[in-house]
Amino acid sequence: MSENKSNKQILQPADWAAPKGYANGVAATGRQIFVAGQIGWNAQCQFDSDDFVAQVRQALLNIKAVLAEAGAAPEHICRMTWYVLDKREYIARGREVGQVYREVLGREYGVAMSAVQVAALMEDRAKVEIEVTAVLG
Repeated sequence: MSENKSNKQILQPADWAAPKGYANGVAATGRQIFVAGQIGWNAQCQFDSDDFVAQVRQALLNIKAVLAEAGAAPEHICRMTWYVLDKREYIARGREVGQVYREVLGREYGVAMSAVQVAALMEDRAKVEIEVTAVLG
């Protein structure tokens, strides 16, 4: 286990290989904030792009905006679930996704993450949906 600068404790068994870009587990104390699944459309519920990475960027910006409404920031994120239409595109464009993640959320990797491929999302043009749980100390 190691402590983060926020109210989070990263849970990492000593004999496990360190994950890259996420945490195996997170313990946190404080006010819980649940952000509904965000997709890659703007504040007017319109898509500016059909590009996967552009939609990831917008979904992360949307998450950041919702967190700000609660007085929270990316460092308060404890859990993320990514729903993608095409796991091959997600994997193939991983570097670009990582770059966008760092640009929008910073180098906050103390986050327990899951990613799953789904058959469809509720909005036909959406290629990714991301939901978040954050804890504000």
